[in-house]
Amino acid sequence: MTQWLETVTQWLGHHPEWLALAIVLIACIECLAIVGILIPGTILMFAVAVLAGSGALTLWETLLLAYVGGLLGDAMSYAIGRYFHRDIRRLPVLRHNPQWLSSAEGYFQRYGVASLLIGRYIGPLRPMLPMVAGALNMPPVRFMAISMLAAAGWSVAYMLPGWATGAALRLPLPENFWPQAGAVAAAVAIVAALSIQGTLRQVRHASLLAAVASLTLCAALMISWPFLNQLDQGLLTLLQAQRTASLDSLMVLITRLGDLHTQLIAALVLCLVLLATRQWRALYLAIGATLGTALANTALKTLFARSRPDVLLDPLSSYSFPSGHSSAAFAFFLLLGLLAGRGQPPRWRLTWLLLASLPATAIALSRVYLGVHWPSDIIAGAALAAGICALSLALAQWRTPLPALPAKVWWLMLPAVIAVLGGMATWQLSAGLLLYRY
Repeated sequence: MTQWLETVTQWLGHHPEWLALAIVLIACIECLAIVGILIPGTILMFAVAVLAGSGALTLWETLLLAYVGGLLGDAMSYAIGRYFHRDIRRLPVLRHNPQWLSSAEGYFQRYGVASLLIGRYIGPLRPMLPMVAGALNMPPVRFMAISMLAAAGWSVAYMLPGWATGAALRLPLPENFWPQAGAVAAAVAIVAALSIQGTLRQVRHASLLAAVASLTLCAALMISWPFLNQLDQGLLTLLQAQRTASLDSLMVLITRLGDLHTQLIAALVLCLVLLATRQWRALYLAIGATLGTALANTALKTLFARSRPDVLLDPLSSYSFPSGHSSAAFAFFLLLGLLAGRGQPPRWRLTWLLLASLPATAIALSRVYLGVHWPSDIIAGAALAAGICALSLALAQWRTPLPALPAKVWWLMLPAVIAVLGGMATWQLSAGLLLYRY
């Protein structure tokens, strides 16, 4: 398999004109029923993303091609399910591996639409769930709407790391960029591994372990950020190279969603819903996660007083470490992920957290794209928020696990939060604030 993969990537490296088609096909195969389980599509996607980032395709072209391929794979899987219905069990591969189908059916029947969003990030389920949705006669319009939403986050999560790696290999980066990048990546990977393993193995006080690991990472970045100049400069250069006038407007809109007043209003609305529905322990978690992160971020910024990149000209916002936008966004969205995962199996809890991290990551990256934060700022902000969220969860369920929120609470909370975020975005556009002081 390794030799076959090397052959494919080498051929595409010598024939870059076929790379766009290859990305669509590989993304389609990764999401295609049955085939997506048999072929290591994730490895292939990373490999072609590296080739794309080496100069063959822009980031936005790469993401769009993967998005189209993912949608195509979903549509084909759904069509197979609609055509065969219950007879899909008789298909050759499924006949010998019935557990693949039974597992996907169990997830779909238990979680419905949410399974298509969450299962997108669980390898064995990703290609099977669209087929199950078709077999169980999910309305086509509803399926495609969910698929379009799920494929957007999936293409970013699966293609961005590879593309960034390829671009970093291509650009003339500072001499010590790669040792610094390797050290930071290893530290982040260790924290993620400890948190994931603690959750999967259902270790007692796994949240406390995750909190200690995340806050340790934040502390390490606090100590070492003066020595990460070449990493910061290199990554800032990498993202600045992708700037366009049209994308600038979108990134300013995204970064506005992480503004203090926007996050404050959204967190206040969430807490008011929890208060009105008497979800006391969830309310304590929400207050601890959002308010605790805000206070810690303010204290650290004042303590370290790190200057922002030269792009920033506003003397009233001169401190950058850790990023307030990054910490606020991760605190808020990770809080939603924690609440959504209560009462669910470990793998689903982790997947909810992954989904929750996507909008927060977009807000954090927008700060580097606009040149108003160093990359180490946003990593430290994310680590700080993750640590305080995990610590708040550990305290909220020290004696007994935090129960799942009733469905009626979600029906009140989610529309209210979406309305706040959407309303703030609309206000920014109507007020003409896209050109603002970063």
